This record gives sequence, structure tokens and C-alpha cells, in this order.
Amino acid sequence: MKPDGRALTLYGLAPVEVESPIPSPDPQPVVARPQMRWHPVRGEWVMYAAHRQNRTFLPPPEYNPLAPTHDEAHPTELPRGRYDMAVFDNRFPSLIPDAPEPDPVPGVPVRPGVGKCEVVVFSQDPTGTLGGLPVEEVRLLLDVWADRTTELGRDPRLQYVLPFENRGVEVGVTLHHPHGQIYAYDHLPPVQTRALGQMRAWREEHGRPWLTDFIRTEREAGLRVIRDGGAALSVVPPFARFTYETWVLPTRPAAFLSDLEDAERDAFAAVLKDALMRLDALFGVRMPYLLTVQQAPTDGQSYPEWPLRIEISPYLRAPGRLKYLAGTEQGAGEFANDALPEQKAAELREVALAVL
Repeated sequence: MKPDGRALTLYGLAPVEVESPIPSPDPQPVVARPQMRWHPVRGEWVMYAAHRQNRTFLPPPEYNPLAPTHDEAHPTELPRGRYDMAVFDNRFPSLIPDAPEPDPVPGVPVRPGVGKCEVVVFSQDPTGTLGGLPVEEVRLLLDVWADRTTELGRDPRLQYVLPFENRGVEVGVTLHHPHGQIYAYDHLPPVQTRALGQMRAWREEHGRPWLTDFIRTEREAGLRVIRDGGAALSVVPPFARFTYETWVLPTRPAAFLSDLEDAERDAFAAVLKDALMRLDALFGVRMPYLLTVQQAPTDGQSYPEWPLRIEISPYLRAPGRLKYLAGTEQGAGEFANDALPEQKAAELREVALAVL
């Protein structure tokens, strides 16, 4: 436990050793009163967390809150020691397990912002990237995501767990140190609600999970597969919304990372690393992207129709050209892609990784 009461978990490929006191940037906890308000037109909840206005924003390199503490007078989030990855409760959470009852808002349903927000630090090296990690450390991250999903899913209040990484100031990152986050919700979010309905309908109609047909079709076509690792593959899906959108999937149906066997996780890690390295090598710059780990709900039910996958949405559509949401995308939810997935998959296959 940190001095302000937040939890910290350290993970390592070798036994973890802590060489300094467990720190916190401030011993006093941040007072959080998150709430949810119902959007009657869209039919979904919107999170409000006013305390996050004061969160750390692009600090100078000499103060990196995600690096191990080296000056006890200026503590960061992490101790010194031997470990590879760290997970701790977000100091400025959008959701908290025991959110207080908010004041009523006339005409709009409002409820406490119940959930959990965690930060996942990928490495002690502040200059690295997820794709630049050794493949065994990428595999460790899969284990970390699986472990946190299982742990958070044990709380009956939490119904869905979403690990993700925002990378690059272009997508709003405020800390450069390689890290991601995990949000756990007390409800099934809109994207996953719609996906579950679609996948359930497919399985009922065809008698098998959608993923089975998708993997077979993509392998047979051979046009959009970037790398086939046997138990896992990467692909620019034929319905990609972003120009270089990349999915990493197991080649058999699974609902959670924890459902994968050791050999499958090894293959998954290798293909994920390959996909991220290709995106960085594509234009010779670190590709800004949003990466999400799409697993099934954590309500204890069985979800044989769910397609476990990692979705990577890159925000460069060409060298120096960012993808912005246009009117049709923001106003109507109808995405417009400037290039065919087959063309962009071919470009990613042809990337020379040896130059990295």
C-alpha cells in the first residue's frame, strides 16, 4: 500500500526485490467524487471526474512520476528495486469503488461513478516503447493484463475490464514514460454491448463463433494478414476504420487472455511485438495509436461467442498526416477510410524490421 492508501503491485520475470520505501507523490489522497449522468439521446452513461483537471500534465524530464524514486524528498509513484512492470491505483481516477452518491440533476438520471482505474507501467526505462520490449517482457505484460482482469473481475460490482494504451501526444498522452491504463466498469460499455449482441447473433445463426470463420477466411485470402504466428496472427481487418488499423488475435476462440495456454500466449506476444514494430518502422517515427484489449464481460457468465483480440488504431494515415474524426464520423458514427485494407496490409508486410 502507498502512503495515500492506493495499492501497488510489482511484476517481474525474476523474483521481485524492493530496495526503497513504497512512495507516493503526496501522502494525502486526492478527493474524488466521480459521477455518471445518463445521455438520453445516445442511450449511454457519461463519466464526470472534475478532480482530474489537476492531474499531472507533461512534466519536465527531471520529474517523471512513473520512474523509480531516486530522491526521497521528491517521491514518484514507484520504488527502487528489481522488477519489470508495476500496476497501481490511478491517483486521479475517473471511477472509484466507493463513489459517493452525487447531488441530483433535474431531468437527468445521475448515479455514483463506481469502478476502478489502474496505471500499468511497462518498464523502468523512461525512453522505451511497448513494441521495443523484449518478447519475453511483452509476454509478461499479457500475463499482467490477464492477472489484473481476473483480480478486478472478482469484485461483483465490476462488470467489464478494459486494458488499453494511449501512445503519443497526438492522442492526448500526458506522460511520456511507457505505460497504459486499466478501466473497470460497473456496467457493460456501449462498444462491448453492441459487439456482444452482434457476436451472439452470429453464433446463433451459424452454430459457431464468428472468429472461427474470420480466421479461416483471412488465411485463405492471404491479402490482409500481416503475420501468421500459428496460434496467433495480426491482420488489417477487411472492415478497418483506421488506415493502418491492426488486430492481433488468437487463432482459436477465447474470451479472456487468461483462457490462452502458455504456447498461445507466447505466440500472441510475438505477433503483438511484430505488429507494433512494423507501425513504428512504417514512417520512421513512433506511431501514435490507441491500443485496446477486448475481452469478455467479467460477470461470471460464459461467453463462447466472444472474440478475444487486441485492436490497434494508428493515428497517422500517411507520413506527417494525422487522422482526425470528420463530420460523418463524429456526427453520424460512419467512418470513412481513405485506403483499402488490402493495400495497407501489404505495406505493413513489406516493412523492413531489420532497420530497427
